[in-house]
Amino acid sequence: MSKSSNPKGRTAIEVGADGVAVITIINPPVNSLALDVLYSLKENYDQALRRDDVKAIVVTGANGRFSGGFDISAFGKLQGGTVESPKPGFISVEILTDTVEAARKPSVAAIDGLALGGGLEVAMACHARISTPNAQLGLPELQLGILPGFGGTQRLPRLVGLAKSLEMMLTSKPVKGEEAVNLGLVDAVVPSNQLLDTARKWALDILECRKPWVASLHKTDKIEPLGEAREILKFARVQTRRQAPNLQHPLVVIDVVEEGIVSGPRAGLWKEAEAFQSLLHSDTCKALVNVFFAQRATTKVPGVTDLGLKPRRIKKVAILGGGLMGSGIATALLLSNYPVILKEVNDKFLQAGLGRVKANLQSSVKKGKMSQEKFEKTLSLLKGALDYEDFRDVDMVIEAVIENVSLKQQIFADLEKYCPPHCILGSNTSTIDLNLIGEKTKSQDRIIGAHFFSPAHVMPLLEIVRTQKTSPQVIVDLLDVGKKIRKTPVVVGNCTGFAVNRMFFPYTQAALLLVERGADVFRIDRVITKFGMPMGPFRLCDLVGFGVAIATGGQFVMNFPERTYKSMLIPLMQEDKRAGETTRKGFYVYDDRRKASPDPEIKNYIEKAREMSGVTIDPKMAKLLDKDIIEMIFFPVVNEACRVLAEGIAVKSSDLDISAIMGMGFPPYRGGIIFWADTLGSKYIYSRLDEWSRMYGDFFKPCSYLAERASKGAPLSATTDSAKSRL
Repeated sequence: MSKSSNPKGRTAIEVGADGVAVITIINPPVNSLALDVLYSLKENYDQALRRDDVKAIVVTGANGRFSGGFDISAFGKLQGGTVESPKPGFISVEILTDTVEAARKPSVAAIDGLALGGGLEVAMACHARISTPNAQLGLPELQLGILPGFGGTQRLPRLVGLAKSLEMMLTSKPVKGEEAVNLGLVDAVVPSNQLLDTARKWALDILECRKPWVASLHKTDKIEPLGEAREILKFARVQTRRQAPNLQHPLVVIDVVEEGIVSGPRAGLWKEAEAFQSLLHSDTCKALVNVFFAQRATTKVPGVTDLGLKPRRIKKVAILGGGLMGSGIATALLLSNYPVILKEVNDKFLQAGLGRVKANLQSSVKKGKMSQEKFEKTLSLLKGALDYEDFRDVDMVIEAVIENVSLKQQIFADLEKYCPPHCILGSNTSTIDLNLIGEKTKSQDRIIGAHFFSPAHVMPLLEIVRTQKTSPQVIVDLLDVGKKIRKTPVVVGNCTGFAVNRMFFPYTQAALLLVERGADVFRIDRVITKFGMPMGPFRLCDLVGFGVAIATGGQFVMNFPERTYKSMLIPLMQEDKRAGETTRKGFYVYDDRRKASPDPEIKNYIEKAREMSGVTIDPKMAKLLDKDIIEMIFFPVVNEACRVLAEGIAVKSSDLDISAIMGMGFPPYRGGIIFWADTLGSKYIYSRLDEWSRMYGDFFKPCSYLAERASKGAPLSATTDSAKSRL
């Protein structure tokens, strides 16, 4: 699967003196299979078959890449009907099976770089495959809510066996050329500079009967006997239902594979074609395609990334604070080969911070992701410091100390004094206004928020927070660093909680409101987990700790008093030495293995909190449907996301989709918070919030942006003149 930036892709044919026609797929950057490319492939194939001077065929891709797969940008056009869909089976049956595989002339795929999705499916229709050792081969279609649609569900099991093919498709994990040859997916591995010559010779050897002429679709030696095959398929279904209970398309893949084994490969191809069409129009496919493009669009920031600025080279980074966040950020930078200075206030804290970084890296060694040699080399890039002496040549600093305004102000005044004038001054604050942090400096054009999520070396999101004074160059530099350390960076404006925490502060508050009015804590968590979140709001409070929950909650109560729900439940529990998972008691109790069990004692605290809030039990709350719980927890989040858009804190709604998925674990197969809201409709969300605000107060009151959208029946994601950019 790949994204095409060139709608006029094509293939080229060149016939050599040896009688081998080389057909090259050309569609930069990854030779994606747009419909133009596929039609051109058929034309050139037909030409090669007609020509008397062609004895055999080699299929390859231009510029060291075979093909990244079907052109994903065509999905939206096919879904919306703006491009005519080829008739079912046109590609998988007519082109790849009845033209390529059934040809009277042998063909060999010469694979370099990558052969993913449709790219690998084209290669599997050839009579042999030659690959380079590091080429990536795989069928990642499930990541987009569909299944391999060009014959992959039928050919892969026949080449690598049933169990391995299901694993490759269900996990979307590619294999490298070296592993592919052992699996039987490719026939030989050779260096890049010998690839075409080897493939040409191989094709001629097939013609001369020196090498086998194999139609993958009709291979049977790798397929288990029917009884055994059914057991493997049954096991795969059980695993899939357990791991992805809300998803249908992985089960459809298993059904299609089974059809080919039970009724024969041709029947399997037709079932695949039919399933591809129906999945293409499914909500899951639309949601995952939205995520695919939204993730790639976060680095496009109007007025910043369109000015022609080139990122400056960041050669050395300093981190202030070696706690969990500071050490995590240092780890992320070291893993991408940035030299890092870690500064602490005393030697005890410094040794603890350096120890955390070392432990993070050692866990990569233990998991087999890093060699001992690489570990030592990476660790040698880290240096500890107790003063600012080593800061004189750093290009970027990220401050990650405790959330204390006067401390941060002092630090930024010191940084201005000791760091070079071009140095980027970053803060990992999650709640404090950056203008306040930089108030005592003259360097506000280079002050920027670099807000990581814990654990920073694992979580994929980086919120880049700009003020009105942050220079575009500094934003471009940090976007580049974000990309290099394999994060998805999202540029947001400066406000309490920025995008993710601001959007999700009503998440816990809504849950507290429901509980004080009679809903069950543990049922809420179960329903929200079933919806697809990694955990419910109460289990999440236990994980982050009540201290953090109260501190961040306090920021929102202070800044948005008219729409916060003030509950004393968490402070009451904290007074009683319950602070969440760290104290082994929060909403749940925890055993030695950190396994959570519901704690019946919670009801006593709830009663006390209810008295203090002066609310009474609403009998309807005990009878809420799952759907009501989901909406009462998430619609306030959608409402706040609308405010974030209207205030220009976020550049575009798709950035909030990605922020919700990567910062909070919102299920990707629902497309992101705004995308999901738009599947329900602005009118519906407005009417529900409006009804609840009359029953339960202003916490639920719909904002003006949402009201305006609902009055027009317009989607929340559409850009609008009323969303004033404050930046």
